[in-house]
Amino acid sequence: MRYEGAIYRPPSEAYSYILQVTIGCAHNGCTFCGSFKAKKFRLRDLDAIMEDLQMAKAYYGSIRKIFLADGDALVCKNSFLVPILERIEELFPECERVGIYGRATDILRKSDEDLLELKKHGVGIIYVGVESGNPEILRRINKGETREQMIEGVRKANRLGFETSLTFISGIGGREMWRENAIDTGTIITEMEPTYASVLTLMLVEGTPLYNDYIAGKFELLTPGEFLKETELMLENTNLKKNCVFRSNHASNYVSLKGNLPVDKERMIQQLRIAEQHSEMWKDERFRAL
Repeated sequence: MRYEGAIYRPPSEAYSYILQVTIGCAHNGCTFCGSFKAKKFRLRDLDAIMEDLQMAKAYYGSIRKIFLADGDALVCKNSFLVPILERIEELFPECERVGIYGRATDILRKSDEDLLELKKHGVGIIYVGVESGNPEILRRINKGETREQMIEGVRKANRLGFETSLTFISGIGGREMWRENAIDTGTIITEMEPTYASVLTLMLVEGTPLYNDYIAGKFELLTPGEFLKETELMLENTNLKKNCVFRSNHASNYVSLKGNLPVDKERMIQQLRIAEQHSEMWKDERFRAL
């Protein structure tokens, strides 16, 4: 398949066909992220996208899941996305789900009718990088969205029948704001009621503004044990009534967690408390990755 630059996808899309419909990220301003710095955001040529789908049909024959890349393809107008989805339906009637990255403001910008049109044509899950539930941290990392917008956007997607998969970053507030990050992330998960919630552990990317702040002594990284303590406090501050699949088993995490909220909340908290006292359970730094 033809791709421009590095391609990123959610871990759960590991076995999906990745279709690049945009180049880069429309926001591309988060201080911690280096994923799309080398790309200037633009839509790919529609004819080229259709050719890629035809190539995928010839090569794979059958495809059960497709993910639309790059960073926030949901920013595209329906007039661009719907023809792509219709072609997917024609070529791959067996396709069970199309996934897409989106920002909360992308969701809010689209009308209910627009979103339901995408759902009708196969989009089943929206991945949203929330990062933190704390308003000040969101401002510091230049997320470009408020806590209130995040909650409203995710709840809107839920209401319209989409699955929502959210990512959060342990340590994104540094040592200065670890408690605020933990508590406010726990409460925002509760308010959003997502289908899936995942916690990654901060890894600094050279050349990003956050990395430069670290080098300049303006940002303090947490220790491995402090990362675990932050995740513990975050879980303590969740109070979900509906089932949420929770994962903290990314390559960046020091300790792997896997369970459902709220039923596995106490078990995972106990797992973290044990790990905090036994550093031999922590992933070696050499094996951590984004």
